[in-house]
Amino acid sequence: MPRHPKFEEHRWLGDKRRFTFYDCDDEAEFAEVEGVPLEKLQSFAPDTYEEARNRGWARAKT
Repeated sequence: MPRHPKFEEHRWLGDKRRFTFYDCDDEAEFAEVEGVPLEKLQSFAPDTYEEARNRGWARAKT
């Protein structure tokens, strides 16, 4: 599945509504990200698991 052009270079994306983040390299998690409205997505810099956790986001479990 192709990623949205705005986030094509990002592996980790967060859902601002739930304060959870997803691994876009995992097909099951990426399928959940596709249902999130674009304005509710957030990327992280650096694009790492550790940075998302450092900002207080929780990993979404599928």
